[in-house]
Amino acid sequence: MFDELSEKLDAVFARLRGRGVLTEADIKEGLREVRRVLLEADVNFHLTREFLERVEKKAVGVSALKTVSPGQQLVKIVHDELATMLGERREGLKLSSVPPTVVMMVGLQGSGKTTTAAKLARKLKGENRPARLVAADVYRPAAIDQLETLGLQLDIPVHADRGTKDVVKIAKQGIDQAKRARERVVIIDTAGRLQIDEDMMNELRRLKAEIHPDEILFVADGMTGQDAVRVAKGFDEALGITGIILTKMDGDARGGAALSIYGVTKKPIKYIGVGEKLDALEEFHPERMAGRILQMGDVVTLVEKAQGAFDADEAKRLEKKVRKEGFDLQDFLGTMKQIQKLGPLEGLLGMLPGVNRKALKDAKIDPNRMKHLEAIVLSMTPGERRNPTIINGSRRARIAKGSGRPVSDVNRLLEQFREMQKMMKKMGAGAGGGRLMPPPGMLRM
Repeated sequence: MFDELSEKLDAVFARLRGRGVLTEADIKEGLREVRRVLLEADVNFHLTREFLERVEKKAVGVSALKTVSPGQQLVKIVHDELATMLGERREGLKLSSVPPTVVMMVGLQGSGKTTTAAKLARKLKGENRPARLVAADVYRPAAIDQLETLGLQLDIPVHADRGTKDVVKIAKQGIDQAKRARERVVIIDTAGRLQIDEDMMNELRRLKAEIHPDEILFVADGMTGQDAVRVAKGFDEALGITGIILTKMDGDARGGAALSIYGVTKKPIKYIGVGEKLDALEEFHPERMAGRILQMGDVVTLVEKAQGAFDADEAKRLEKKVRKEGFDLQDFLGTMKQIQKLGPLEGLLGMLPGVNRKALKDAKIDPNRMKHLEAIVLSMTPGERRNPTIINGSRRARIAKGSGRPVSDVNRLLEQFREMQKMMKKMGAGAGGGRLMPPPGMLRM
């Protein structure tokens, strides 16, 4: 996400950070480079010009503080203005004081609207806000089947009525069912089109007038750049959208849609889709995203992910066990499974301050390495996991055969695990954070 934009901006600021003094000419030259980078990222031209004017106004005359160089001060100014461009502050879902909250999902066909509706329902369910999905896309073949399948996977109720094409009737039925079941939120998946057309908008206007939704969320494909911004503006003028969800952000290296859509519509980005899995929907925080773009990290989001993925009781049990008996391969296996819940490791490392994106790419972390490690550990007996020192040559050959991996991989795992044990012993009983993340070397082939 934003890799291309982030790398280019970092290259610009790298030339400025080390300077003891920044002249007005230095700043103008740096901002010319920033302008080029933003336009190459498909950021709206007028928003880019306004952004640079604000930055230049604040940046001219920055002087070195005792602990902060002018270059670092300039990066801070750019960070704050990027956050402003992205929406200034986090705006969550507006929940009705009288349940259920009604959310209309709108957008073009192919933007990921139906899957995003299911992702949002899953997220709300995890926040103790039970939701119901309503299949109001009566035109796209298999749209209802898709939503019902997603609802079944997530154990979330789905209302559908194949006997009518009256979307207002379907939506009202779904809302009535949610009231009877005392569900907090109703998410209505409406029909999309390949382009904005008047018939589509009239149907959405009629639906809005009849059900009075608390939120109208426009779902946009983040990879389409300025096209997404243009369509968002059209939907807002026709319906008065209340927020935006950008999908496919994990594949968007440029970031033009994210950096433009708020400035054009003045409607907040509320969530972003960061993968195909049903848990890959994140709350959108402008200031945190600005930090990610400028490679300043996003530790808060990383901590939130960890809190959601890690079992507190299991963590306490593990800490007691490690204090008393040490860390073995069975503990390592349990830790790996919890780490996998956090998502791809490159994404997690990218949230740490000071991690260079290019260096992260060059590290060549194998996305299947965790599965390979897990297969090796699972091919061991319980006794071997508790005491890896008993694993001799014949045992290694058996483990390799059982896991489908070469003996060299088994040897590498055992060697690196010994190093990990030594590291944890040095860190002592308080090595909680260290045990949650295996050394990067364990994740390379």
